[in-house]
Formats: sequence, C-alpha cells, structure tokens
Amino acid sequence: MDYSNQLKKLLDRTIDEKASDLLISVNCYPAIRITGKLVPLTDEKRITKEDAKGLAFSLLEEDKKDKFLKEKEIDFSYDLGNKARFRVNIYFQRGSISLALRAISPNIKTIEELSLPAVLHEFTKKTQGLVLVTGASGQGKSTTLASLVDEINHTRAVHIITIEDPIEYLYEPDKAIIDQREVSFDTDSFSTALRASFRQNPDIIMVGEMRDLETIATTITAAETGHLVFATLHTNSAAQSIHRIIDVFPAEQQNQIRFQLAASLIGAVSQRLIPKINGGFAPAVEVMIANTAVSNLIRENKTHEIPVVIETSMKEGMISFNRSLSDLVLKKEISLKDAMDYSLNPSELKNLLR
Repeated sequence: MDYSNQLKKLLDRTIDEKASDLLISVNCYPAIRITGKLVPLTDEKRITKEDAKGLAFSLLEEDKKDKFLKEKEIDFSYDLGNKARFRVNIYFQRGSISLALRAISPNIKTIEELSLPAVLHEFTKKTQGLVLVTGASGQGKSTTLASLVDEINHTRAVHIITIEDPIEYLYEPDKAIIDQREVSFDTDSFSTALRASFRQNPDIIMVGEMRDLETIATTITAAETGHLVFATLHTNSAAQSIHRIIDVFPAEQQNQIRFQLAASLIGAVSQRLIPKINGGFAPAVEVMIANTAVSNLIRENKTHEIPVVIETSMKEGMISFNRSLSDLVLKKEISLKDAMDYSLNPSELKNLLR
C-alpha cells in the first residue's frame, strides 16, 4: 500500500473538515477532532498494526526513524505542501505504533482575531522581563505566544530567537529578524539553546516550554539580564504558575528565586478554551500584571493571595478567570453549565453572575 498517499488523503480530510487533530491507533478507525469531539471516520478501514507502522514511517526520515525506535516516541512538525502544517507525535502503545497529528494554522492571528484581551498588547511593548503564557495542553498557548511574537515582528526592529519543540508557526520576518530553533534538530535542549542565546545578541527570546529546573533558572536569568522573554507552562492560573516555578528549586534556593521572579516578572496570561454555544471555542483568559502588590506577595511567599489582587485590580487591566467566564456567559457565547464546569471557583462565579 502507498502509505504516503493514504496519510495525505487523511490529512486533506482533516483540513477539509476543519478538524484540529487526526488520531491513528491500531484496531480503530482513523479519527478527527472537531470542536473538541472525536469523530471516527467509519468510511475508512480500521487501522492494522502494519498500517500504523507504514503511516508513521512514511513521515520519518532515516535519522528520525532511528531516534523514534530508540526513544519510543518522537515530536516534530510536518508540512503538507502549501496547505497546512501539523505538529506530529508518534509513540508506541502495547507494542504498536500510534500517531497524533495537530493542525497548525498557516496564518498567525492577531490578538483581536483570537478574541484575547486588548491588555495583552502592553506585554509586546516591554523591553525586559518575563511574560508567562500558561494553560493545560491544547488550550491555545502556542497560538497566543505566536500572536504576541508576531505583533513585535510587525512593530519593532529587534532580534527574536525562538526555541521550540517542535517549531509550530512559521514567522515571515518584517521589522524584526527572527531565528527559530528546533530542539533536537537545531539544538540539543531548551536549556542548551537558552544558554547559547546569550551570545547570539537577541532582544527577545521565546521559550516554547519550561520543562526542567535548568531551563526555568536560565529563563529567569535571561529576563533579569536585559531580555524580554516569553515562556509557557502547563498550569491553570497565574498563582499556580508562580508556585510551580518556585517549587522546582531545592528548598535552600527558593527564597532567592522568589526575589528574582518578583523583580523580573511582567505578567502572566492563563487560558482555557471553552466550547461556544454556536460551535467552536472561546478563550477564557486570566491576566495578571506584576504590579507592586503582586511582586510583594511573590517575595513574601503569599502567592495564594494573588487571585484577590487580580480580582480587585481591573482598572490596571487585570482580569480574573471567573470574570472572563462571566463575561462570556453574559454575551451568550458559552453556556452557564460549561462556565461552572471550567471555573476554578464556581461559588464565586455564581456570585459574579448575580
């Protein structure tokens, strides 16, 4: 069988159906995800062990194949001609191969097109410090990050270095020079690339993911030493993000990290994609700006009090997650039930909606 052609057919269908993902697993029909729901393609045949291997290997060059067979999983991006790009993960399960392919929009959308709060424009104007973009997997962090970086690309003559695994969005340099580095292809690791970036004369660094202590420590150092740094974390709120960063370090270093973070943090954006009543998703977004009150709470190890500061600092542009959810309910974009299900504090949300 021509597996390359078969995969192209499935990917074309994923694009035509406006699906976000294509999943291939042994003994199942190929499935696509449309507005969050998995739809099996029952007019296709079920995937055999041989099919899964053939489809996977049709995507892998020899060096990638060796890496996959050695490490049992691999992440990379794949171009479907000029049509679309996909973020691909191939992995083993019970001795068989499975594939998860996520469609990446060829166009980088603006903050307005993504329905994100206008206050995010302020983050793109900064020259030094750390901006965190956080949320669970698949909640649009990479898309928001790309929007912020591309806004700088169109407005400022600066040198931007991105460190990604894999590269998702491709930037067309405008006013900025943009160098995109892919982990395992252009560099060995996030931390190696970050350390090297200090000698590459960047103004702005984008870190696709802060995965380990070394990457987090180097990211904070970069933000402290005159760079504007954008980075992502898999956390659900600003307070949780700060707690996670500090918690990674040994107890004897945590105080020092609190002071460094308090001095370098500009703000945090936490987002969740909520199903819309009329189809598609709406972003519910928490925005924290590291004002004096927030910086003091970080220094004093009182991060649990940050949500109160966010809720009472609307005039400064801060937005609580519940406030964002309640606005979406009042605009009739999302249902009350979904808002309650996604809220981190449903009783507070109920009071807001009263």
